[in-house]
Amino acid sequence: MRLLDLTLPTPAENIALDEALLDAAEAGELADDLLRLWESPQPIVVIGRSSRVAAEVNESACRLRGIPILRRASGGSAIVAGPGCLMYAVVLRYAGREHLRMLNEAHRHVLTLVADALRPIAAGITQMGTSDLAVNGQKVSGNSLRCKRDHLLYHGTLLFDFDLDLISRLLQMPPRQPEYRGHRPHAAFVANLRTRGDMLKQAVVIAFDARQAVMEWPKARTHKLVTERYSQAQWNDQR
Repeated sequence: MRLLDLTLPTPAENIALDEALLDAAEAGELADDLLRLWESPQPIVVIGRSSRVAAEVNESACRLRGIPILRRASGGSAIVAGPGCLMYAVVLRYAGREHLRMLNEAHRHVLTLVADALRPIAAGITQMGTSDLAVNGQKVSGNSLRCKRDHLLYHGTLLFDFDLDLISRLLQMPPRQPEYRGHRPHAAFVANLRTRGDMLKQAVVIAFDARQAVMEWPKARTHKLVTERYSQAQWNDQR
């Protein structure tokens, strides 16, 4: 697997790049599976493809703090990212592993790899709910996916030095909750992994055996998605 360790300057570019990598894979422009790592230099709220902003986000708090709200192409609920939250994305081909076309198998496959690699620095980490990783019942990672004909994009968060109070300030209680949450408020439900960012990043690289670093990325596709979608209120504010 190839490794792209790249954070772009703006929130819209960073969200767009994940989708652009999937589109590039579908177009035959990626030679291999790819892992991307990035960390937003500023707090951002990212909502799921079908999320309703008003139901999941404290819009007034975001406006007051100048925090952008962007809609991703994958499903799931709203998340808050920023410094201290490592973002990862993997683009995987189905060829030779057709079981990944089943959503539960895709979640199991990726989260097992990540959990196994993190266990030396996060004892007891395990998959909980549909697509969370948790330690002692507290969520440390939320994940979602987008599927296309020949590839899937699987991406998620890994909290390690994040301002957890931001989650309570910027998000509503989610309308859909995994059973293990038990209706706990954000402050009691989420936690940081007790590790450094460099150690966490290395563990994720090991998880996916991403040995070949690359510098190339689909600039034109990313720019097009930013221009036509991720910078547009019609996309981010819909529903």
